[in-house]
Amino acid sequence: MKKILEELKAHSIKYLVLAVILLFCTAGVIRLNQVTKTEIVNRSGQTFETGVVTGILQDNIQEDGTRVGQQTVVVEMTSGVKKGQELTTTSSAGFLFGAPCTVGMRVIVMQSVAGDTVVTSVYSMDRGMIIVGFAVLYILALCLVGGMKGVRGAAGLIFTFVAIIFVYLPLVYRGYSPFWVSVFICAVTTLVTMYFIGGATRKTLCATLGTLAGVVIAGITATVFSELSGISGWNVSDIESLMTLNQINGIQVGGLLFSGLLISALGAVMDVAMSISSAMQEFCDQNPKISRLELMRAGMRVGRDMMGTDSNTLILAFAGTSLSMLVLDYAYDLPFLQIINSNNIGIAVMQGLSGSFGIVLSVPATVVMAAYIYKAELRRQTEEKKETSVREELLTEGETVKAVEGV
Repeated sequence: MKKILEELKAHSIKYLVLAVILLFCTAGVIRLNQVTKTEIVNRSGQTFETGVVTGILQDNIQEDGTRVGQQTVVVEMTSGVKKGQELTTTSSAGFLFGAPCTVGMRVIVMQSVAGDTVVTSVYSMDRGMIIVGFAVLYILALCLVGGMKGVRGAAGLIFTFVAIIFVYLPLVYRGYSPFWVSVFICAVTTLVTMYFIGGATRKTLCATLGTLAGVVIAGITATVFSELSGISGWNVSDIESLMTLNQINGIQVGGLLFSGLLISALGAVMDVAMSISSAMQEFCDQNPKISRLELMRAGMRVGRDMMGTDSNTLILAFAGTSLSMLVLDYAYDLPFLQIINSNNIGIAVMQGLSGSFGIVLSVPATVVMAAYIYKAELRRQTEEKKETSVREELLTEGETVKAVEGV
């Protein structure tokens, strides 16, 4: 009974400490997001509202099926100051804005109200519920297939998303270095995600340290590449808009490129580090007498099988985002020297290779740290067992002496 009470007390203290930490973190995040944003574009009176197309007064579809110009449609507003009213508006045939409206389609209406004057246009199809629905389906699939591990993985994913939106963005907006903010975000999200998946264990510690090592290596590689190639965060395609933010708010736009690289590489590096840590722990559990060198060799064999596929995953991910640019370069038959020396290609190569450096070098980093941590734990357990055996032997000898003396 006493042992049960002690365990309950220990758990109560642990949960109390976690609750206090969570309370302080929540208060800090709330305060961090109390920021007054500088108005860059005057949007007074302009809102984006939802509506349903109830009629098409003039269509813009041609005989060959293409659309030219704009549609004139009637939309029943379902939000905003004109909610419940039917407004006649237009929908352009552009690929970026507007939508090919049909009766019953839910749309987003850009609405500007000034007194009795209302100016509207269809911004896009209303995709909000579709996006949320697919996200919910993904989380459900993750939980159903992965069981409790899937639930914990989903919790880690949600935490990462919240950390980026409510911690990373406000800190960068306040003028902090995007690179170091991303390092902080990677460290926190890695620790929390690994804790959700593996609990407070040495496996979690090894995986967290290995992940941080890989992410930092990716950042260092990208920095060296930047210095040697002359490519920096100022060479991105939307630099003109970013320069406005730099001049108005002092946002360090030059570090955004490398910051995004770290966050992009985090998932793949985390996968490698956790897999190696888990495998090495299994080796130790199955063979407690395994030497540190043998354990490192076993971990490296596992890591070599993983690094090839995970490196391809990261490089192909960055290459996939550049396919439109590559198709244009191919169609225009641009010279090789022009393509290979363009900023866009250089950035894509830097992101892919730097992230892959992080994956590859996180393998030996995780293996070395895990080998020392696990073997130190095995040595501690062995010493405890020896002490327990000696204690039991002494107790046995004491009881034997007493028995003899009693006779």
